[in-house]
Amino acid sequence: MSGVWVFQNGVIRLVENPESQTSTRRKVLVHVPTNEVITSYGVLERKLASLGWERYYDDPDLLQFHKRSTVHLISLPKDFNKLKSMHMYDIVVKNRNCFEVRDM
Repeated sequence: MSGVWVFQNGVIRLVENPESQTSTRRKVLVHVPTNEVITSYGVLERKLASLGWERYYDDPDLLQFHKRSTVHLISLPKDFNKLKSMHMYDIVVKNRNCFEVRDM
């Protein structure tokens, strides 16, 4: 039996292949029609605007978009570097067939 003992959340367990457990793939948001990786909020805002989304300036701590024809609201952190996969999936769900999240 070989591996590494890992203590996490009050539980100790044996991890046989620690590299596979610790390697995290970075997620990226991709605009499907152009196959373009979204690298900034400027790029994202242009793509969303072409789909009918408008900036919503209600909260100064968030970057928000809304669509007049729906009740949907996309809320993102002000800093693009803090964009997480949960934010990306929110964009995907509200814009089916236009965006997808991929492993980089």
